[in-house]
Amino acid sequence: MGGRVIDEPRRETPAATARRPASDPRRAHAGGSGDPGEAVISVDEVAREVGRIAADRPSVADLQRLAGGDGYLRIDGLRAGYGRMEVLHDVSLRIARGQSLCLIGPNGAGKSTVLHSVFGFTTIMAGTIAIDGRDVTRLSPNEKLRSAGIAYVLQDNSVFPDMTVEENLWMGGYLAGHAQAKAAAGRVFDRYPRLAERRRQPAKVLSGGERRLLEISRALVMEPDVLLVDEPSIGLEPRFIDMVFDILGDLQRNEGKTVVMVEQNAKKGLEFADIGYVLASGVLVKADTGDRLLQDPDIGRLFLGG
Repeated sequence: MGGRVIDEPRRETPAATARRPASDPRRAHAGGSGDPGEAVISVDEVAREVGRIAADRPSVADLQRLAGGDGYLRIDGLRAGYGRMEVLHDVSLRIARGQSLCLIGPNGAGKSTVLHSVFGFTTIMAGTIAIDGRDVTRLSPNEKLRSAGIAYVLQDNSVFPDMTVEENLWMGGYLAGHAQAKAAAGRVFDRYPRLAERRRQPAKVLSGGERRLLEISRALVMEPDVLLVDEPSIGLEPRFIDMVFDILGDLQRNEGKTVVMVEQNAKKGLEFADIGYVLASGVLVKADTGDRLLQDPDIGRLFLGG
């Protein structure tokens, strides 16, 4: 499970992470497409707007309603970070089995830290994480993968470039043993012929989209119920972005996978997800269906580039 996993230890205010004019060397986008032609919002305006939105934070009852009254994956009052640095402040989450949820927000808001915490990469200072009623807060990543049905698809390119495609898949099942890993790899090849055609080739020859497919497939080897997906579209050409979201949609609809993702392309993520959460400075400031957030003028102005 290679790759860098700690990418948000730095806390910043919404003002420090908003999209800035192109002439400002500190310019960063708040979660839109990153197109230089997008409308620019002043740092102070973003700070005011996010503060206004945060004044009406969603309650746990609101989150439960969005999950259809279910709470297959539940987070309650989570305070978490890295070492002594607290990044998340009293964050709660609800998602039903077979739903999808996308986390959006400014850079440094704590989005990936939510995924890290669910999988066991952070220091938990307070709060609980539960899967289907089972408290998994303190389980290690290996235990989360092996016994709690949680798999993580990392943000960065995490394939082993000099191993074959097949060997990469076997690595996804190292906790289960070689025989089970080989059987699972066979099922992946049955599902995705484009990987089967390259099974004996080194992973470094794959296109960006094929590498992302391999990373998702490797996470499936242990047959998880929950997929944590960090920036599925990052670095991909548009045609591969559509392919990756089609794959995730198929896993959700046809195999009942529960998908929690962080996506820098906020529009694409909200179009895909049943539920959207907006984080800023480690706090959940807004939650609604993906469709309604796409129509929300505040979200459009701050995170969708218009």
